[in-house]
Amino acid sequence: MRNSGDRDGAFCPSRSFSCQRAAPVAGVTQATGPVAPPVPCRRHPPLARRHVLPGFGLTLGITLFYVGLIIVLPLAALAVKAASLGFEDYWRVVSSARAVASYRVTVLSALAATAFNVVFGLALAWVLVRYRFPGRQIVDALVDVPFALPTAVAGIALTTLFAPSGWFGAPLSAIGVTVAYTPLGIMIAMAFTSLPFIVRTVQPVLEDLDPAAEEAGRVLGARDGTIARKIIFPEIAPALITGASLAFARSLGEFGAIIFIAGNQPNRTEITALLAFIRLEEFDYPAAAAIASALLLAAFAILAFTGALNAVATRHLER
Repeated sequence: MRNSGDRDGAFCPSRSFSCQRAAPVAGVTQATGPVAPPVPCRRHPPLARRHVLPGFGLTLGITLFYVGLIIVLPLAALAVKAASLGFEDYWRVVSSARAVASYRVTVLSALAATAFNVVFGLALAWVLVRYRFPGRQIVDALVDVPFALPTAVAGIALTTLFAPSGWFGAPLSAIGVTVAYTPLGIMIAMAFTSLPFIVRTVQPVLEDLDPAAEEAGRVLGARDGTIARKIIFPEIAPALITGASLAFARSLGEFGAIIFIAGNQPNRTEITALLAFIRLEEFDYPAAAAIASALLLAAFAILAFTGALNAVATRHLER
C-alpha cells in the first residue's frame, strides 16, 4: 500500500526509514507507462539523544556530590552532635523554659511578619506588574536590597531608625509606641529581610496572567472583587503559598538583623537562633546543636506543609 504522502514511487511510512526510488524505464513515461515496484525501505537506528552537559553518570555524580557536601553533610553533622546528648538530655534542652519562650517569640514574630508581607508584598507585586510610573524600575530594584544587604547592616539601620531617638522611633515614642527592644522590632526586622520572597515569587505569575480572562469577567458583569476571587487568586495561590512559606522559614532563621533591634532579653525578646548562639559561646556544642535541630525540624515541617498545600492548590486549579 503506497503512502499518500510519498511521491514518485517512494515507499517510506516514517522518517526513520529511507527508500531508494526505482529507476524509470527508458522510453516510458510515468504518466502513461507502468512504474517499477518500490525498493524495500531500510530502517536506520534511532539517533542518539544529545545533551548539552556531559553524560548522565557524570552529571548525576556532580549533583550528588554537591548536595552531599553542601547540604546533607552539615545537616548530618548537626544531627550527630545533637544525638550525642541522648534522648533525656536532648528533651531537657529543647523543652527548657527559656527555649520554649524563645520558640514562642520566634514563631509568633515570624507569623506576624509573614502575614504582613503576604498583604503588602502581594500589593507591591501587583503595582510593579500592572502599573507604569516614574521610578518603577528603582522600586523594583529596591525590593532585592534585603537579599544583597548583610543582615547585620540591616539590623543597625533598623535600630537607627526605630530607636527612641531615631527618625521613626522618636515620633512613635511620643504616642507611646516602642519598637526597638520589643517583639514589634523583631517582627519589623523579619518583615524587612523576608519581603523579597513574596514579591519575587508572585510577580512572575502576575506577569503571565492573561488579561483577557479579566476582561471576559467584566463583560459578563462580574465585579472587581469577584474577578479577584474567582480568576486572579486561584492562579496566584500556589506561588503565594510558596512565597509565604519561604518568607516564614527565612524569618525563623533570621539572626543578624534581629540581635541589634531586639535587645535579646530572655523570655521576652530572645529568639531561638540567638539562644543557640549563646550556647555556642558557652562551648556547650551539643545543646547548641539540639536547639538548632529544633529549628531544622520546623523548617522541614514547613516544606512538607507547603508541598501539600501546593498539591491541593494545583489540583483545584486543574479542575
